[in-house]
Amino acid sequence: MERFNGAIEALIASYDLDGGINHRAGKNLPSKEAVHAIVADLETLAFPGYRQEDGIDDSTMPYVIGELAHRTAGALIEECAKSLEYRYRVEGKSGCPAACHLEAREAVQGFFESMPAIRRVLMTDVQACFDGDPAAKSIEEVILSYPGLEAITVHRFAHRLWELKVPLIPRMMSEYVHGKTGIDIHPGAAIAERFFIDHGTGVVIGETSVIGSGVKVYQGVTLGALSVKKHKGNVKRHPTIEEGVTIYSGATILGGDTVIGKGCVIGGNVWLTASLPPYSRVYVPQGDFIVACGDDEKRMRDGC
Repeated sequence: MERFNGAIEALIASYDLDGGINHRAGKNLPSKEAVHAIVADLETLAFPGYRQEDGIDDSTMPYVIGELAHRTAGALIEECAKSLEYRYRVEGKSGCPAACHLEAREAVQGFFESMPAIRRVLMTDVQACFDGDPAAKSIEEVILSYPGLEAITVHRFAHRLWELKVPLIPRMMSEYVHGKTGIDIHPGAAIAERFFIDHGTGVVIGETSVIGSGVKVYQGVTLGALSVKKHKGNVKRHPTIEEGVTIYSGATILGGDTVIGKGCVIGGNVWLTASLPPYSRVYVPQGDFIVACGDDEKRMRDGC
């Protein structure tokens, strides 16, 4: 026991030597467990009757949804207030807890005012999944079982909080669903409606990616940066994917100046660092990149 007590004392001493994550003199950081619970409740608000035994029907809808919305908003305000206090500490400012709480309330109010619009876009994502996958037998199957839909659902919550400049929590949400689905979408990525991720495992979408409507991506696709240098953190580092593009499994598209034009088809395992005009097709026959723009085919050399 004496030896074990010594280990505990050394652990406690390490908080001063190597840093304590919660800054013991201040409030704790947002709770991972609380954020996970908030995500589950937001999913229920987005898809009532699908995510848990909520007892919702037409007669109980106003009461059950009202109670759930109030509870979820209260929990989100609490976690947002913690994250705002953290940001003020990091910036060397004196963040008054009461002011942070008011700021958190305003952000959460803005978030809930956006929920009808978020739901509208999510239903276009559901329809895109159903229309784009011959294996999908019903809308209900898509909502209940498709990991790509769950990933984009949580992304749309996280992205709105990102737009509202709430620190920490958007990343906590995105990494939570990343762990569940294997799909990594940074909350800063701007994704238009009718987005479909098929299968999904290993998909990576970077912070400054811009994705147009009706885009479809398969497993293993990366929308990444050419450089990961820290000083470029505030510039556009990730590609723009225009409307109606299909990107097949294992494809990698890199760079903030890279624009994949409307209606392009990117074949499996293609590596791109250059822009493509609309309606191009790029694929890899026997290891060589081929680009097809209408009837004109040529080998891509620079940038591919």
